[in-house]
Amino acid sequence: IGGLPAYDLVRRGVALVPEGRCVFARLTVAENLQLGAYSRADRAGVTRDLDYIYDLFPRLAERRAQQAGTLSGGEQQMLSLGRALMSRPRLLLLDEPSMGLAPLLVQKIFETIRRISTDGVTILLVEQNAKLALEVSHRGYVMESGRIVLADAAAALLNNPSVQRAYLGG
Repeated sequence: IGGLPAYDLVRRGVALVPEGRCVFARLTVAENLQLGAYSRADRAGVTRDLDYIYDLFPRLAERRAQQAGTLSGGEQQMLSLGRALMSRPRLLLLDEPSMGLAPLLVQKIFETIRRISTDGVTILLVEQNAKLALEVSHRGYVMESGRIVLADAAAALLNNPSVQRAYLGG
């Protein structure tokens, strides 16, 4: 996918939720979500997907007319995730979705990640909270200094004594 423009990646079914959320601060929640569906022509499907996002994140439904820049960090993370899902990705890239969030919101985000995966979207998750990441994953990779040093089923990595000592506080 190197060298392809972002709009082409989205059309091919890849969406990114970047580290730091990157919402359009001056646009409303609803406008941010609509931008996620920019390349779609199926208006009925977009409406269904908006309902799905508002079901995933009822707080966004409550705040649909509010400017995104006035949302809390957790609400902005929900919005960024919802905007990415509006493109109907087959592959969702999540970069540090729990960064800077309160523990209760981290739990909500990971419950949502699990639900999205169950709904059939493939997810590539980059996350420093190794325990939570492995608990929602099928497969895991451990990186050190930019190199993959371990790869295995997520459950095996959770039970690996070396991984527990170095990354899970065990």
